[in-house]
Amino acid sequence: MKDSVRGRIGALLALALLAVQVGCGPAGDGGETPVPGSSATIENKGSDTMVNLALAWAETYGRLHPEVQIAVTGGGSGTGIAALINGTVDLANASRAIKDEERAQAQANGFDPVEHVVAGDAIAIVVHPSNPVQALSIPQISDIYSGKIINWREVGGEDRPIVLLSRESNSGTHVYFLEEVLRGGREDDDTLFSPDTLLMPSSEGISAEVRQNPNAIGYDGLGYVTPDQKVVAVAPETGAPAVLPSIDTVRDDTYPISRGLFIYTAGEPGGNVRAYLDWILGPEGQAIVRELGFVPVAEEAGD
Repeated sequence: MKDSVRGRIGALLALALLAVQVGCGPAGDGGETPVPGSSATIENKGSDTMVNLALAWAETYGRLHPEVQIAVTGGGSGTGIAALINGTVDLANASRAIKDEERAQAQANGFDPVEHVVAGDAIAIVVHPSNPVQALSIPQISDIYSGKIINWREVGGEDRPIVLLSRESNSGTHVYFLEEVLRGGREDDDTLFSPDTLLMPSSEGISAEVRQNPNAIGYDGLGYVTPDQKVVAVAPETGAPAVLPSIDTVRDDTYPISRGLFIYTAGEPGGNVRAYLDWILGPEGQAIVRELGFVPVAEEAGD
């Protein structure tokens, strides 16, 4: 990953630690302009990487504030952002930054999306526990997923074909992995996933296939890695030290495949929606971030 990209993730996390700013506007209906914070029901949709985190937030907050109903669904970052643009959700979860064309569509609908960094994440490279490969570099991972490297022996493994697993194209994780790993953060690079790549509908789908297929390689948010998968250390370039993903290596910017996790809202916050976002970015919400294996971006209780 380019230093500038890694630096942006580090800067996002640092800014969130110093001064958390939240904002949103709730979904409308039938094309009407939404009125921020006007509903006791909060519609939350988007990133599958974030769905378990969003469900845990909603469940805990609901016990504290039973007067507020929070509906959480997945479907991918692109789906969540599209719903925000169309005025059908209050909060859009995304594991990638909003695209320029999506922002333009929102502005055409009368609002400017506001980005909130609510957690950090590492994308872990996972293989079957029997795979002897311990470490890979970003260039090697790019060559594997683009189809230039097709056998594990080419990267120090056994003489076995590599089975490629990826999230579907609507996934923010898929987009991030394509742009920052396969293409190395280079805007003029047009590298694509190998046509042999198996597109999985969920993080759980990747995990299940990796656990049962000794030839498979996949990538997943750190919070979805289970003990029955092997995590491969990653080096930013050939010859550089390889690092395992963790909360600490994301925070100190030594793990090269790290990113922010976002909630997008339609303008500035109001009412119940603002209160919910404030809670997410407070000690209780951020403690849940850590508990589920993601990286807190605001101070937790006891920090």
